[in-house]
Amino acid sequence: MIRIGNASGFYGDRFSAVRDMLTGGPLDVLTGDYLAELTMLILGRDRLKDPCRGYATTFLRQLEDSLGLAVDAGVKVVTNAGGLNPAGLAQQLRDLAQRLGIEVTVAHVEGDDLVFRAEELGLGHPVTANAYLGAFGIAECLRAGADVVVTGRVTDASLVVGPAVAHFGWRPSDHDALAGAVVAGHVLECGAQATGGNYAFFTEHRLGLPGFPIAEIEEDGSSVITKHEGTGGAVTVDTVTAQLLYEIAGPRYAGPDVTTRFDTIHLTQDGPDRVRISGVRGEPPPPRLKVGCTTLGGHRNEVTFVLTGLEIEAKAELVRKQFEAALGDRIPRSMRWTLARTDHVDADTEETASALLHCAVSDPDPDLVGRSFSGAAVELGLSSYPGFHLTAPPSKASPYGVFSDAFVPAEAVPHVAVLPDGRRVDIRPPEHTRELVGVAEPPLPEPLPEGPTRRVPLGTIVGARSGDKGGDANLGLWVRTPEAWRWLAHAITVDTVRELLPEVADLPVRRFLLPNLWAVNVVVEGILGAGVASRARFDPQAKALGEWLRSRVVEVPEVLL
Repeated sequence: MIRIGNASGFYGDRFSAVRDMLTGGPLDVLTGDYLAELTMLILGRDRLKDPCRGYATTFLRQLEDSLGLAVDAGVKVVTNAGGLNPAGLAQQLRDLAQRLGIEVTVAHVEGDDLVFRAEELGLGHPVTANAYLGAFGIAECLRAGADVVVTGRVTDASLVVGPAVAHFGWRPSDHDALAGAVVAGHVLECGAQATGGNYAFFTEHRLGLPGFPIAEIEEDGSSVITKHEGTGGAVTVDTVTAQLLYEIAGPRYAGPDVTTRFDTIHLTQDGPDRVRISGVRGEPPPPRLKVGCTTLGGHRNEVTFVLTGLEIEAKAELVRKQFEAALGDRIPRSMRWTLARTDHVDADTEETASALLHCAVSDPDPDLVGRSFSGAAVELGLSSYPGFHLTAPPSKASPYGVFSDAFVPAEAVPHVAVLPDGRRVDIRPPEHTRELVGVAEPPLPEPLPEGPTRRVPLGTIVGARSGDKGGDANLGLWVRTPEAWRWLAHAITVDTVRELLPEVADLPVRRFLLPNLWAVNVVVEGILGAGVASRARFDPQAKALGEWLRSRVVEVPEVLL
């Protein structure tokens, strides 16, 4: 068994987690995930300012405090904090170790950065273009004796799969074992989301500040998810289910090393704060690698008008007409109005008597959406609806990014392990691949017998976890009894989702059944526009989309209540 912990789910996660994980109990490997679609754009802008940057500086500061702890405990550290410059971060770590007087060997993985070959590969002219590499470069570095392995853009799960490959000696053809480790990595990658963070039924647990998760991975790829004893949060079948449903699509979950069948996962409670994952099956990976590209899409700005008291709709109509007339022929390319009815009738505070009218704009020309735009709103201050005021003073335009993905042949992407002694080892792509195709929908369970129902919020019995994948939103729903599953599988259809979430009524919606998890996964295409950096909607990463759905009132059989 190899015991792998996680200390970061995003760039900005809990700073103390590295030290906490190293001092909280035994580990073999500590991982840290710092990269996301938005992070790559941020690092890309950093690199444009200074070619020596492009990595997550937080990780360097964390190891300044904790590198000695890791070396003393014999814990290997594997992280994707290298971002766009893994070689640069690796050298910074060597310099840090020398300053601290610590003997440590550092290796890194590179080859994912395709920005300088983007036009050749048909990717246009992005700010960043990074292929999602697999786990075998990490494994090569660990087998060569590295204490710390720094990568660029590998898949999030590869941070866990790589150490398992090195420990057990798995080959690229060991698809079931690799798939099991991918599932463990998927659970760990978002940190405390697996131990009760962002959990739908949070009131059922005394969560405190959740500890970070650990996977005890066995030679066949099965694992137990747990956490250090005495830390906050909880590890249950439901907290793990919630994370398994995060940002996936159909039952086939494609990666560079293996396609994992999420419809084969089995979860069992293995004791307090211990959940066993077993039965996972894998298939050959697809022949192409995903490439995440970010570009600067233009500039954006927004103003928010506060509308208080009576005649909210009329006030909104008046100021909208006045504002658009004031802009004249300087109307931005995109102009989106949203009226948030946060007001209450006969409210006992001014804030709860007020609604918010947002106007968000974007355009390639920063001047068109800059001070001339926000200033035009301010100039209406004494000429518009009663009670006129804004939530913020005039502001300049800010750049926004666009995320897109593409796919290139795996053999077109170099995958290089740079070992502690400087030797470079090329990692060959998998010999056996298989085109990704959908899975036939499993048969629906027997519906519940007819009986009395009650109108209650969906979240009374249904949990949810939602998030972003480029411009799409992923919405995972699950229940906790076989009887509830018999209802959920019939109740949550594409039409139901469109009815309960009017914002998605005109968008493509796909539904996938995962009977082994008593879960339904829903993908809403295009709801996030060009991705999180474009800030196309109120909740740009769809983090709360699931909670909105849970709040909608539906007819639920009384037998389930």
